[in-house]
Amino acid sequence: MSGEAFDGRPRCVLMAGLPGSGKTTLARTLENYGFVRLCPDEEMWRRHGVYGVDFPRGTFPTLEKPILEEMAVTLAELLRAGHDVVVDHGFWTPQDRGRWRTIASDAGAVPLLVYLEATHEELWSRVRERNSKHEEDANSIYFSESDLARYRTRFVPPEQDETAIIYDGNPDSVVKAVNSAASSL
Repeated sequence: MSGEAFDGRPRCVLMAGLPGSGKTTLARTLENYGFVRLCPDEEMWRRHGVYGVDFPRGTFPTLEKPILEEMAVTLAELLRAGHDVVVDHGFWTPQDRGRWRTIASDAGAVPLLVYLEATHEELWSRVRERNSKHEEDANSIYFSESDLARYRTRFVPPEQDETAIIYDGNPDSVVKAVNSAASSL
């Protein structure tokens, strides 16, 4: 898929989804198609360890902020160099998604939003499994079911004015939709 960017512009896939919605699985699939994958959670794990285990609960946003700022710079550099990029992050609010779409557009890329919706039961099942591997999995942020329920109240699904590709659980359908959306703009 990389190298097929329309008008010579690279694509930037941003995701909107809660923990356990399938963002990393989808991002790794896009990696197989030549996208560069940026993952703030993995960098958090490398620098700080496991949330709630190696650093106190409640400090995540403070520790994550400089990582996100660095990733924004890296994203712009990669896009300016012509790489397709997928940002493996949840982008919980329209404002956050808008900021990162602007970063991508300003770097000459086509930003595409993918929405990964899942039920509480699906999310909790996946998170519970990851929790059991939190010491060796860089994508595991150890948290409880009540944390997940609280996160859902903070998450804002894409709004009507946000064009989004809806993830149906099949990564190949997103690949097709990304190609189709990019070529129709």
